[in-house]
Amino acid sequence: MPNVPTGNSKTRRVVVIGAGIGGLTAGALLARRGYDVVVFDQAFVPGGCASTFKRRGFTFDVGATQVAGLEPGGIHKRIFDELEIDLPAATPCDPACAVFLPGESEPINVWRDPEKWAIERQRQFPGSEPFWQLMATLFKASWKFQSRDPVLPPRNLWDLWQLSSAVRPDTLITLPFTFMTVGDALRIYGLYHNQRLRTFLDLQLKLYSQVNADETALLYAATALGVSQEPQGLFHLQGSMQVLSDRLVAALEKWGGKLLMRHTVEQIQVSGGKATGVTVRNQKTGDVWNEPADEIVANVTVQNVVKLLGEEAPRGYKHRIDKLPPASGAFVIYLGVDQSAIPPGCPPHLQFLYDYNGQIGENNSLFVSVSKLGDGRAPERKATIIASSFTDTKRWWQGSKDDYDQLKQQFTEEAIARLNQYFYLKPETILHQETATPRTFARYTGRDLGIVGGIGQRIPNFGPFGFATRTPIQQLWLVGDSTHPGEGTAGVSYSALTAVRQIEVS
Repeated sequence: MPNVPTGNSKTRRVVVIGAGIGGLTAGALLARRGYDVVVFDQAFVPGGCASTFKRRGFTFDVGATQVAGLEPGGIHKRIFDELEIDLPAATPCDPACAVFLPGESEPINVWRDPEKWAIERQRQFPGSEPFWQLMATLFKASWKFQSRDPVLPPRNLWDLWQLSSAVRPDTLITLPFTFMTVGDALRIYGLYHNQRLRTFLDLQLKLYSQVNADETALLYAATALGVSQEPQGLFHLQGSMQVLSDRLVAALEKWGGKLLMRHTVEQIQVSGGKATGVTVRNQKTGDVWNEPADEIVANVTVQNVVKLLGEEAPRGYKHRIDKLPPASGAFVIYLGVDQSAIPPGCPPHLQFLYDYNGQIGENNSLFVSVSKLGDGRAPERKATIIASSFTDTKRWWQGSKDDYDQLKQQFTEEAIARLNQYFYLKPETILHQETATPRTFARYTGRDLGIVGGIGQRIPNFGPFGFATRTPIQQLWLVGDSTHPGEGTAGVSYSALTAVRQIEVS
């Protein structure tokens, strides 16, 4: 049990903007540690991109479909232990993903067993083992480093001390690779022109870092690609992704915090360089009021923070955000199907690339999640299929409503045609069909332009060079996938824990 402060923190009022996993985690931990916490969110249900919705007896995960950090010592386990709540039931994803390259009927299976995965990659990519051994070495060192809760990037002496304390002889091996990308490592080992290997890495890294092997920071990739294996692993939650946020809401309220859904924060108030409160609108009544706060935790994108600050946004901070490369959006199709549409032995997570000459996204690649029998997502003898493709957000905001509807129909037809190459999708097996675009995500999550997955983990935005939880505005903290260590429920939970620790010493 961690040492939970009990001083006069209860007199400090904390407003949390956004009830995604990062916001709920920060809110629950602060309530547990004695702060007066209220969480506002504009959506109908908590969870953000890790929430769910129900249709005709089917339960669909909105965005995130896998969870890391449930194992002993994992971030969710550590946080849930402090909050004195039980982890949700889950089963390991094994394989973590089955990846189908163009024209191939046999997948590359990313097995959870490290030895089994080593055999698989040696068979699939002969001569690549030195590269994988480097990735394993960097993952081991990076995992030890992250387990010591470093603060990245540091913004004051306390942050720097936390970072320095996490750097030890067993992590120094990572330093020479700080400025390298995955593409650089492939070149060192003479593997850059191995099309199958580089394409496989591009597909996997696009899921975790938003960018391909040429752009992804090597140290980030080592963690993203290594976390699938034991003793870590990716997990499939029993029921739905919603159970994770439901447990955090229960913990928030258990320790005296409040959650107000359908409440939109329209502005962050600043006075003298310090955040002092927020302007809130009740979506049901239309009432608007100013909510004072001693600390504000923003579980939103870094782009949203600038919009909420308005003219109070520091010029340099805003300039840096304006110069970021465009973030990705997602087109998602949600299918409720008869079990006969699912091939025997279908893994829970699959990734398809249909054409080597096309880009990753825009329906040329699909990441697919399939429900398991008895996992609570579908009625008996039924199943859910969720397929997503990265897409340029801007194209979905251009033109008329008819243009938008036509583009949506085009993507839907292409996605079903692609999926039908593996699944048996006919009018009689598709029982429910629904789609989401970046405009859908913007409406229901409030994320700027409906972007997903945070900012790309390129070297200029990774680790010590990324966006800090400690913003240039005093008493304003940023958590979520715009900050270290990146996207995913585990990543945003780390950022929440960092912000909580910083608030306690501020």
